Amino acid sequence: MYNPLLDTFLAVADCGSFAKASERLYISPTAVMKQMNALEDHLNVQLVERTSSGIRLTKAGEIIYQDTHFLMDYSQKSLANAKAAMHQKDTTFCVGTSLLNPAKPFMDLWYKVNRDFPEYKLHLVNFEDNQKGILHEIEQLGIKFDFLLGVCNSNAWLSRCNFLPLGRYRKMIAVSREHRLAGKERLDLEDLHGETLMMVKRGDSVINDRLRDDLEQNHPQIRIEDTAYFYDLTTFNRCSMTDNALLSIECWTEVHPGLVTLPVNWNYSIPYGLLYSFDAPDDVLRFVETVRELVEPVDIS
Repeated sequence: MYNPLLDTFLAVADCGSFAKASERLYISPTAVMKQMNALEDHLNVQLVERTSSGIRLTKAGEIIYQDTHFLMDYSQKSLANAKAAMHQKDTTFCVGTSLLNPAKPFMDLWYKVNRDFPEYKLHLVNFEDNQKGILHEIEQLGIKFDFLLGVCNSNAWLSRCNFLPLGRYRKMIAVSREHRLAGKERLDLEDLHGETLMMVKRGDSVINDRLRDDLEQNHPQIRIEDTAYFYDLTTFNRCSMTDNALLSIECWTEVHPGLVTLPVNWNYSIPYGLLYSFDAPDDVLRFVETVRELVEPVDIS
């Protein structure tokens, strides 16, 4: 941005002496000289020459003098644009989007309530569904983005953000397109006997732990292979390249083209909803309350 020392340089060039420039700037001649020395040191260019009758611009000084007025105008315009951008940010909701937690459900929600936020626009912010990095992304709520809309029954997630449940997705089973079960329209648990089922390890999700208990107690013929707490694309790739089945959900049917996702004759589902920061600003809280009035209460257990 524009260097304030250039104001001193312009005064010296226009007045022709340090003394007269000091009168214009209401500082001492010594201060003027120090500021000129500092500017020349900063630019590594000699701008003026001292003569017995005052000062005169060097060739370099003449060029800087001509361009300084342009720099002043450009800097003022740049600053005005920056302040406008800050104002725009104040009226923009940033929404996270990823492969497993896409923004489309938020967009569907937005068009139901945006009449209450006529001055607001949406800005989509991409993030990665990475097993090691997803918790850091959740912690970016309120910093990197205002909202995520995703599936959530994770203790680790819920300890890092607020959650407004909006509905539930059915638990389903994904298999590769070459799997013996891929042609079925719907599965019974007995269809999985003898199969290896990939699902998140115990301890982070009450719902997944309850399903695991059911399988271990009532269907020991199903082998369970632990995955990390949070799926990413590598999880779906492993399923597609093995003969394993994968515990999935209905909103992930299009995540991997090599997989078929099938409904199951059970009553297991998982809540999805709006995630936002614990210390969310007033406009975010107002949006959440507007949404809350539109939806029926959802059991998250």
